Amino acid sequence: MTDTAQIIEDIQLGKTALGIELGSTRIKAVLIDSTHSPIASGSFEWENQLVDGIWTYGLDEIWQGLQASYREMAAEVFSKYDTVLTKIGSLGISAMMHGYMAFDQADNLLVPFRTWRNAMTEQAEKELTDLFQFNIPQRWSIAHLYQAILNEEAHVSNISYLTTLAGYIHWQLTGEKVLGVGDASGMFPINAQGTDYDETRVEKFTQHISAKGFSWQLTDILPTVLAAGAEAGRLTEEGAKRLDLSGSLAAGTLVCPPEGDAGTGMVATNSVAKRTGNVSAGTSVFAMIVLEHQLKAVHPEIDLVTTPSGEAVAMVHANNCSSDINAWVKIFAEFMEAMGQTVDMNKLFETLFNEALKGDQDAGGLLSYGYYSGENITGLKEGRPLFVRTPDSKFTLANFMRTHLYSALGALKIGMDILSGEEQVQIDKIFGHGGLFKTEAVGQKVMAAAMNSPVSVMETAGEGGAWGIALLAAYALNQKDQQSLADYLTAEVFHGKTGIEIAPDEKDIAGFEEFIERYKNGLAIEQAAVDFLK
Repeated sequence: MTDTAQIIEDIQLGKTALGIELGSTRIKAVLIDSTHSPIASGSFEWENQLVDGIWTYGLDEIWQGLQASYREMAAEVFSKYDTVLTKIGSLGISAMMHGYMAFDQADNLLVPFRTWRNAMTEQAEKELTDLFQFNIPQRWSIAHLYQAILNEEAHVSNISYLTTLAGYIHWQLTGEKVLGVGDASGMFPINAQGTDYDETRVEKFTQHISAKGFSWQLTDILPTVLAAGAEAGRLTEEGAKRLDLSGSLAAGTLVCPPEGDAGTGMVATNSVAKRTGNVSAGTSVFAMIVLEHQLKAVHPEIDLVTTPSGEAVAMVHANNCSSDINAWVKIFAEFMEAMGQTVDMNKLFETLFNEALKGDQDAGGLLSYGYYSGENITGLKEGRPLFVRTPDSKFTLANFMRTHLYSALGALKIGMDILSGEEQVQIDKIFGHGGLFKTEAVGQKVMAAAMNSPVSVMETAGEGGAWGIALLAAYALNQKDQQSLADYLTAEVFHGKTGIEIAPDEKDIAGFEEFIERYKNGLAIEQAAVDFLK
């Protein structure tokens, strides 16, 4: 840990890096010192709004949130170190990936920002996946653009620039229309070298829409792709004043390529090297695995994106994870209160999670689906939380809790089994982060069985994506001898920080395999619940 005097010197000399990430429910700013340790932070809570059937955030709220999180971070710097923040060594912007922000030549937003959450591009998803022979999920920017073309939306003819939320903010702060390759890989497929948009697929798209007669070309309206470590511009006078309303922040700060939240999660868990990956398990669950080679087939269950340095990544994303577990724990809390007992929710979670480890490895024949929403991997358009058992199932508290932990990872495991089975993807280590890992060892042990791979949790994983983009900003500032991002993180940031690792237990692996067969066979039950429970 850096001493206070050194931190003050870093602040005064501009040896700091600032990362700001716009997540779905919170905007967070994290300032780090020359040792990459967080020294101040600020945040702003926000929620998307459903406006005319579109999930969106308003431009005014975007800037209100950015300014509020920066202001709170700068106030903490003054409070803790008695220093006014006037200069920053480097800066990075990260945000939710995908979505659709289209601007005209006068830089006006043509339609309200369409976030990743909008499931309105089903026709585009199917047609583009077939055209490209590459999985194009509904949330991708190109799917939104093509669906707007199919819908004959008038604004499409006037598009001058199309970008993501992170790309938009970076543009406003620096004047540069660029995007980190990781975020760009959620707009349009990236080439095998991980350096730019795939030229063959760009040409296919161009030919496919040629009859429409648009004045723009796809590559003219998309951001320029940059890899981690590049200088992506400098903070302009206007940008500095827009970010820091006090006027204290000087212009000229180096700004790294803007990135998506998936990429910053990889950085924050040191999982950007080949044969490594990270899994985020909370309300939803997704795994990012850095590949050694391209996949052999197109799988609708698997997205193909990249690390911030352009390495190919397979992403398995499931919409549902811990919500149903939380609901059941709340029921147990209500029971305790009804019995006149005081409830410590942390202790209750810990007790129930540890009880799960006492259950049968196959969870005793029980079955649940924690589907609060639909699940693409298992083909369910809607969800109905469901628990079911046979008369001879071993209905114990331990098996009940193990069932729900297994079920929380059920859809993820189906996708991961495609990677490890059909695609023979090798994984040396998984880094876990998120609420499922709060109870020591339990979430790791279950995840290790699901992944059939060692799972590590680091203390720093809780710092999140804002810290991840701050690290990318520091990497751009401290580039030396063409050091790779993976080497930089290992040598300069995570040296000596290995985390706590749990290897998969063979009996747990076998038990999870029995459970997942029951899970797949029972999907018709879940579908019936969707059909008949309205």
